[in-house]
Order: sequence, then C-alpha cells, then structure tokens
Amino acid sequence: MVNENNKREIWNFKPLNDYLDLLTDYDANGSFADMAANVHTEWGHGYAWYVRATDLEQNLSMEDVRYADEYSYNFLKKTSLFGGELLIAKRGEIGKIYFFQMRSRYATLAPNLYLLKLNDEMDSRFLYYYFLSSEGQKKIKAINASTSLGAIYKDDVKRLLVPELDIKEQKRIAETLTGIDSLISKLQELIVKKKNLRQGTMQLLITGKKRLDGFDGEWVKINLSKNSKLKARIGWQGLTTAEYLDEGYSYLITGTDFKDGQIDWNGCHYVDYNRYEQDPNIQVSNGDLLLTKDGTIGKVAYVADLTRPATLNSGVFLVKPITDAYTAHFMFYVLESSVFKDFLQQLSAGSTINHLYQKDLVKFDLYVPPTKEEQEAIAGILFDMDSDIHRLEKKLSKYQKIKQGMMEELLTGKVRLI
Repeated sequence: MVNENNKREIWNFKPLNDYLDLLTDYDANGSFADMAANVHTEWGHGYAWYVRATDLEQNLSMEDVRYADEYSYNFLKKTSLFGGELLIAKRGEIGKIYFFQMRSRYATLAPNLYLLKLNDEMDSRFLYYYFLSSEGQKKIKAINASTSLGAIYKDDVKRLLVPELDIKEQKRIAETLTGIDSLISKLQELIVKKKNLRQGTMQLLITGKKRLDGFDGEWVKINLSKNSKLKARIGWQGLTTAEYLDEGYSYLITGTDFKDGQIDWNGCHYVDYNRYEQDPNIQVSNGDLLLTKDGTIGKVAYVADLTRPATLNSGVFLVKPITDAYTAHFMFYVLESSVFKDFLQQLSAGSTINHLYQKDLVKFDLYVPPTKEEQEAIAGILFDMDSDIHRLEKKLSKYQKIKQGMMEELLTGKVRLI
C-alpha cells in the first residue's frame, strides 16, 4: 500500500559498511601461487559453478559456464555461494551489481567480483534494486569518475551511502519489484519460446519440407534477379549529411533503421520533396521488400505500415517482383531464412562480406511454391506468428517501463510503502 502522506519524504543514509557482515573476494582464498596450484576449472561440467561476471551479465546457460572440481571448491571455501548474496564487479565495468541466484548444487566465486553478505538490518534484494536505480547508479558512477585505475576497492564499497530504512519496508519494496520482475521474466521466456517456434516453422515451410493442406505440385526453381527490379541510390547522388532533416517531406531509410523485419520509422531522418522526386526508382511503397547491401549486409524488411513518402539512402536495395514467380511477402521470409543466409555464406567463402552487389544476386537461385496462393498462405502463417511476437514485445516494453517508474518512485523515497 502506498502511503500518500509520505510522498517525497527524504531518506536518511548510512555507509554500506554499517550493514556488512562480510565483504570479500576470490583473492581472500590465498596467494596467486596457491590459486594456480589448487584451483582447476573446466567448461561445461564439473562439481561447482565457478561464477564469473560474464555468466551473470549474459545469463549464460549452465552448459556454457566454467566449473571447479570438488577439491578446488573446498579450497575456495571462503567464497562459497549459496544464493541471495550481492556480487559487485571489481574491474572492467566496475560497480556492476548482481543478485546471485543458485542454478547448481554448489557454486563458488571467480576473480574480479566482490561478495557481499549483509546483516539482518539490510535486505539484499532491496539493496540490489537500489543500486540499479538512478540514485544508486549515481553513487557508483561517482566512484568510477574518481578513479583512473579501472578498479573499485573494498573501501570504496564500504563508503557507499545506502538508505537507512526499516527492514520491513525494505522487504515490501523488494517484494513489489520482484513481482514485476517475475512478470517480465515470464514474458521474456515466452517470447524466446515463440521465436524458436517461428524459426523452426519458417525453415520447414520455406524449404518445402512441410506443405500446407490443400496445396500440391512441384516447387519451381527461379532466379531472384531475373524476376525482380533491384534498385538502390546510385552513389550518394550528391546527398550530404547536412540534408538529413529531423522533419521533412519524405523518410530517408538507412540500414540502421531495420528492426525485426520492419523499418523503425521513429529512427528515420527525412529529406525534402526535391530529393524524394529525384529518383522514382527508389521511392518506397507498402508491399516493398528492402535489403541491406552495406555494413551488416542481408538484413531484410517488409514495408507494410508506411504512412508518408519514403526513399532510400545508400546501402539499401529496393526489391520489387516484375513477374508472377513470387510475392514480395513470401520472398521476405525466404531472405530471412537459412536459404538466403546459406547463399551469403557461400558467396563469401567463409570471409566477411562488406558489400552486396547487384551482380551477386544474379547468382541467387531458389525454389518457390508453384502458385502465389500457396506462397501467400505460407507468408500469412509466418506473419501471424510475427504479429504475436511483436504484441508480446510491446507488452514486455510496457512492463519494463512500469518497472522503471516503480523503481524511481520506491527507491528514491518519493513514495513510501506501509
């Protein structure tokens, strides 16, 4: 419950040291020579999870982390982990904080992290959220700004000022934020599951390994270039960055505007009417297919939500079908699939491609369903799956914004829970 009478009440602060039962690190277990002689780790399996900042930052699967053997785990007993501890990065991105949750039977600390165990007056999850908040981050960044050595020391950690707050209120705040985190985590897991399902379904349908009911007949071999109009901005056509407008007549689409198979119109610059009219061949319409040819090549977008004129910057192909051999929506999924990715891999012969030329696409042969109706049916199924994923991603973004707002209210003392 929110106590309206206590809005914007100022918290008192105390040094973190007042709440510490233990502040230690990997080095506490012995000398460098001792570690080299007594600590043995290996990838993917072992007795105890050897917990690194990378594991937590990237949320690596347990098959991708390092493990210590039983002897090493016992040798590192001063930094054994049991769940619920706070861990702080010592070097690199110093001050990065993690709430440790057990995902194995045994775990022990790797180098470059501090281990914090708190007394009964401070809730570890509350403090974790506090250091994630803007106020907590300011305190950590102040340490970063004061050191040129790229490291945070124990005394720095001890001096960090943290809220002096009743433990019951700390726990209520932590429980509230844990609740929204749980919703976010479940949504993220669902999105990953649906993306994997979509990827598998796409591979089956685009390659013809699975046919939809009501369709038959042999798939037809076609060449993309022979059945398409492929256009791009010729050079820069004199276009300068000074002509990139924050507002104007026409969107100017670049490769950096591609996002999840669509164009992020909010990120686009604009050009004036004359620039738009300069080249009708690169004027973009709904139903068009776009393909990046510079930078990160092979990104693809299907244009379906355009509400104003749009044209291309350099680095992007406009792909339009000129025969009845394929539909643009179906070809979008082909270019997203392994069919096209394998073609690019063969094109590069294992090296990095910095540019995709029109002559390269002349070599792209593929098999397509014999009728446009089957192509559109396949595209429709995949589009529905994409729409479901996008809906969930919008919901996820909403929850993440709600969480951020809650943190700013609850972890600054602006709103108090009773």
